[in-house]
Amino acid sequence: MTLDTSGSTEVGSYFISNYPPYSTWKEDFVPEALNALDSEPDSSIPMGLYIHIPFCRKRCKFCYFRVYTKQNAQDVENYVSTLEKEFKLLSQKKGVVNRKLEFAYFGGGTPSYLSSKQLLSLHDRLSEYLNWESAKEVTYECEPGTLNFEKVKTLKQIGVTRISLGVENFNPKILEANGRAHLADEVFRAWDWIQQVGFPQVNVDLIAGMIGENDENWTECLEKIQELSPDNITIYQMELPHNTIISQEIKELGIESPIANWATKRAWMNQAIDTLESGEYHLCSGNELVKNLDTDHFIYRDNLFRGSDILATGVSSFGHFQGIHYQNFDRLDEYMEQIQKGELAINRALKPTEHQKLVREMILQMKEGKISVDTFQEKFQVNILEEFAEQFHNQEKAGYLTIEGDLIKLTRRGVLQAESLLPEYFEEQFREVRYT
Repeated sequence: MTLDTSGSTEVGSYFISNYPPYSTWKEDFVPEALNALDSEPDSSIPMGLYIHIPFCRKRCKFCYFRVYTKQNAQDVENYVSTLEKEFKLLSQKKGVVNRKLEFAYFGGGTPSYLSSKQLLSLHDRLSEYLNWESAKEVTYECEPGTLNFEKVKTLKQIGVTRISLGVENFNPKILEANGRAHLADEVFRAWDWIQQVGFPQVNVDLIAGMIGENDENWTECLEKIQELSPDNITIYQMELPHNTIISQEIKELGIESPIANWATKRAWMNQAIDTLESGEYHLCSGNELVKNLDTDHFIYRDNLFRGSDILATGVSSFGHFQGIHYQNFDRLDEYMEQIQKGELAINRALKPTEHQKLVREMILQMKEGKISVDTFQEKFQVNILEEFAEQFHNQEKAGYLTIEGDLIKLTRRGVLQAESLLPEYFEEQFREVRYT
């Protein structure tokens, strides 16, 4: 999985979200996942829920998720009915019974593709089996052009506490060039509705390095995001996983990568940090800035990075339960057929070793900008300064991090390219394999 992250943005996965790499997950481990779900749980571990809504108005050229476009009301109803059956199946598992959800995340696709009526139906039917009413955080991803005032009010009504608005860019030509469905003016209209209704937290996403991006536009995006003044700002550096439209064009047509090179994207990210930190924001991870470090937490991410139980629901969704990684079938027909038979739709899984669990949590938490040596000593009985002495030494010498007592902290240089540092901590057999 070695990538040239010093030069142009070529095809390949760059964003690290799990370990060992997804490409190593196998059907052979599915019984392990099923057994984990049906085993007595450790009640001290928080449990959350991921719900995948795979529908979109159109497919973005940089999207690598399982999505379906031009679906009608009956298609949505069929999917929600299948989700209901999946929720019921999961709620009966020994590892889930009598446990409360600490957090929930509606991802996509475009969860806000659903109408207000469909949202209410989804809530009423799903919460009978897995209720998120008492969850500390319920995140809902929204595409600006799919929102209206009634729908935003409905999101509040069904218990959403954190809106994540996929703005990506404010320039209409850049949005169009990258295949985004929404228009720039729809962002501000959606923002007004969200502010009128009011949510405990509102997050806005930007992407540095979209097709057509330049210095002037990036500066304008930072100015506009400050005008909106959301609680959280997440900035991604554009990458090109294998299954995006852009990647297919590069491979099949032999065109050059249309995405800004890594040096440029890191310069834009650096500019964003400087600009936002000079205002009212604080850096809380390699790609997220928040207004208030004490209150603006992303609970889903915090639990994902620390090995909590996350139930995967919906087509192609990823879960992690009692130490086992797993993913549902990634084709809609296969997923629905399996659930309709009364069986969970897990397609592949992996049972990591204790060392792999350590690596996973350590590298994911490094994305937050700092890690505590004592934290891993206490949880895994391993001194990571000794276990990864060579890697830490190399990256400290290169200026990517500093080590002071118990604290390992990424420098600004390290923060800007945190993803490229993480594979060095992989076990040797995973350093050269395809990530996804």
